[in-house]
Amino acid sequence: MFQNIYSPVQKLKINPFSNLFVKRDDLIDPYISGNKWRKLKFILERATIEDKNHLITFGGAYSNHLVATAAAAAKFGFQSTAFVRGEEVKNEMLLLCSLYGMKLIFTNREGYKDKSLLFEKKFGQDKNAYFIDEGGASPEAVMGCTEIVDELREDYDHIFVAAGTGTTAAGLLKAIQNKNLDTKLHVIPILKGGEFIREEISKYTKISENLNLHTTYHFGGYAKTQPELIAFIKSFTAQTGILIDPVYTAKMFYSILDLQKQGKIRETDKILAIHTGGLLGIFGMKDKF
Repeated sequence: MFQNIYSPVQKLKINPFSNLFVKRDDLIDPYISGNKWRKLKFILERATIEDKNHLITFGGAYSNHLVATAAAAAKFGFQSTAFVRGEEVKNEMLLLCSLYGMKLIFTNREGYKDKSLLFEKKFGQDKNAYFIDEGGASPEAVMGCTEIVDELREDYDHIFVAAGTGTTAAGLLKAIQNKNLDTKLHVIPILKGGEFIREEISKYTKISENLNLHTTYHFGGYAKTQPELIAFIKSFTAQTGILIDPVYTAKMFYSILDLQKQGKIRETDKILAIHTGGLLGIFGMKDKF
């Protein structure tokens, strides 16, 4: 029902990386970028089937998911509303949401914890309202992310992806299992205590030996960074022309380099990194550069 969009695979020629390819999901759309479109595609299809035209979702003030949902809603003829965690603020991300027609409801952090209750109180009687969880987490989102592997024309020894909720990783693992591939999936949680990602993935597919969870590359936690990571971003972007962000993709690319340096991944191994977009997150950390 909604269009298929295929992103290219690009081989990186940058020292000291070896045999590294990038799935450029960041090129799918400027604002419905990367895994955001993958997650939303079947959600929008489900909402259409259920005759819902008002998308209700959740996120922080610098949420790429909110921008993507707002842009997708405008593009495909939906209304959109977001519960925004925290006090009322103005920033570049929320400006984009507003320009795309999204209504913003700022919500204190305690009340924000129960998203289902928020939805029920405000939109429970709205027959047109469709609930979309924070980050788009859902079986439909997992199904959309399986298509990343379906699009590949070559096999890889390793696939790397950054993880916030684990939804994209679940889709990748499920596709690897469905195709009976020997590919190792390396998941890089961007939050402290990222071991919970394993449990999140298990909600959608079985945990298999294909899964490798690396929990030490969070650089302090969600939306946290360190000078070493900022220096890495500057060097990587200047050498490749590929923009990466400090919240997600930089931590993933850094982990690949570090694991190669440690000898845990051989130079001859073929690696695919999933560029999940999310580049607007740089605006929330501009003071770090």
